[in-house]
Amino acid sequence: MKKKRLLSRLICLLSLAITSTSLAQAPRFTNARVQNLSASAGLESEFHMLLSRQAEPAWAGYIVPRITGGGTMCCYESTSDFRTEGTCGRCQLEDHAGSDGTRGEVAKGVKLESPELLIVLFRLADRTIQKIRFFSQECEVDAGGLPVYWLTEVQPSESVAWLSSLAADPSSKEQEQSRHLRNSAVAAIAHHADETADKALSEFTAPNQPESLRRDAVFWLGSTRGKHGYEVLRRVVHEDPSEKVREHAVFALSVSKESQAVDTMIEVAQHDSNSHVRGQALFWLAQKAGHKAVGAITEAIEKDPETDVKRRAVFALSQLPKDEGVPKLIEVARTNRNPAVRKQAIFWLGQSKDPRALAFFEEILLH
Repeated sequence: MKKKRLLSRLICLLSLAITSTSLAQAPRFTNARVQNLSASAGLESEFHMLLSRQAEPAWAGYIVPRITGGGTMCCYESTSDFRTEGTCGRCQLEDHAGSDGTRGEVAKGVKLESPELLIVLFRLADRTIQKIRFFSQECEVDAGGLPVYWLTEVQPSESVAWLSSLAADPSSKEQEQSRHLRNSAVAAIAHHADETADKALSEFTAPNQPESLRRDAVFWLGSTRGKHGYEVLRRVVHEDPSEKVREHAVFALSVSKESQAVDTMIEVAQHDSNSHVRGQALFWLAQKAGHKAVGAITEAIEKDPETDVKRRAVFALSQLPKDEGVPKLIEVARTNRNPAVRKQAIFWLGQSKDPRALAFFEEILLH
């Protein structure tokens, strides 16, 4: 028993040592003049110090634990990027042709398992943050010959706080640049494996936050934050005063892996005060398919008070797998009392090119 306990403790200590070493090491930089700096005095203060003296372009970054199951995030426009076995490619920081993003499928040379660490990089120029990019730990990063300040001893909670301050900062001179920076900051937060990321994203959805920030936050809550993200989205779709934010939240529910998300989408399709939001909920329900989704779409055709929502529901039927959608469309075209709805069903049946639709047209034309 003592040997087992000792072995367990040794394994734990080894694991902690490996994690600590991984977090301290820089990624594989090329074309970079790397300088290691400690952020033990505070990440935000370290960045302010760098910005105060860095007028010429440079990059600064660090590595933090990342959520699992998020796929490989790397640059993948050029197939030549996948030439090294066991890596996910080379990311060109100064080349606009490349991009960072989540890659769900497996490319040549990309490992099947999801990396556990996240590289977060900031482009510094004119004493401001101009860009934020983030990648999987395995990516090779080409800095285009610029200096790179690699920060060690970064706490995940400090990373979330620093990114949050950038997401909420409206001081950029160019609105488009400010919007892009905000998007990148929120997305980077969403990939942090730290509970402070949940808190930050939730705070971004508060009604007093800018609408564009709320829209960004709800997407990432649905796509990356699991049960917590679903619970926030459920509140947003019922309480947010903006129809655009609620519409984005419905889409976020459609990409959530939580089973309750479909039930909440049905509630929106049935009860939201805005017809456009109800229609969007029906559309995304069709993408989810399933018995519950079909029932909600059919009910909207029968019971929703607005013809426009009924039309959207008919379109949603056309998005279902044909074995589910075509019979329902034929039923609507045959029996619905609203001529505009019947016309819509007939139109989408014609687009389906399904033999059952052709047989239905033959029947109505011959009689």
